[in-house]
Amino acid sequence: MSITTESELLGMIKVSEVVGTTLKLMKEYAKIGMSTKELDAYGGEILKRYGAKSAPYETYGFPGYACISVNKEAAHGIPSKNKILKEGDLINIDVSAELNGFWSDNGGSFVLGEDIHNHQPLVDASKNILHKAITNIKGGVKIADIGHLIESEAKKSGFKVIKNLAGHGVGRSLHEEPENILNYRVRTNRERFKKNTTVAIETFISTKSTIAVELNDGWTLVGNKGGYITQHEQTILITDNTPIILTESNGMWN
Repeated sequence: MSITTESELLGMIKVSEVVGTTLKLMKEYAKIGMSTKELDAYGGEILKRYGAKSAPYETYGFPGYACISVNKEAAHGIPSKNKILKEGDLINIDVSAELNGFWSDNGGSFVLGEDIHNHQPLVDASKNILHKAITNIKGGVKIADIGHLIESEAKKSGFKVIKNLAGHGVGRSLHEEPENILNYRVRTNRERFKKNTTVAIETFISTKSTIAVELNDGWTLVGNKGGYITQHEQTILITDNTPIILTESNGMWN
């Protein structure tokens, strides 16, 4: 959305703080032996305490408050009492919500407990690439150039990007223009980032796959060639200089 008044800015700051804090607390709460359903219920309680509503639940009727994807699940993992977290699991939590008519979105991947499967290099690459991408965004920068930066950095780290998942505008709804802030360069895309707009920037970094495909449950996404995928996401306000990270309460880079 385009921020034109102080009340709009304050609305975006507030909801972003809520989703960021919820993500941080859920990550800290995740324990070996816990079900993803229990972790999701905890996140749902935090949102409720703030008076916020789960965006995937409200918008799409998603069967959970947050998307919790484990190991080879790329995104949109459904919380389940049968999905029990184990040592070394690669977990992604994506939290988005609505509060007072404003929407914000963030997510992060992490390793639970000891990194016995060596997922940490993939997690670190995703997190660091997102940081580099965001610091290069300002009003007037081509969206395609940021996609090129993300893919180039992934290749340098020995990884790939998922080409059919993307960042997006956010603010008055969960998904707004620009719809396709992709992780690679689309040469025909002449669109530029606009100053004073809010967008969710996300990295989808992968070991083997380049396309996410949907499972029969109608939600869960996995890689077309298997392997593992990490996602990190922040909602930002674009300026003339370095963007303001509205969801920084998630502590992603601490």
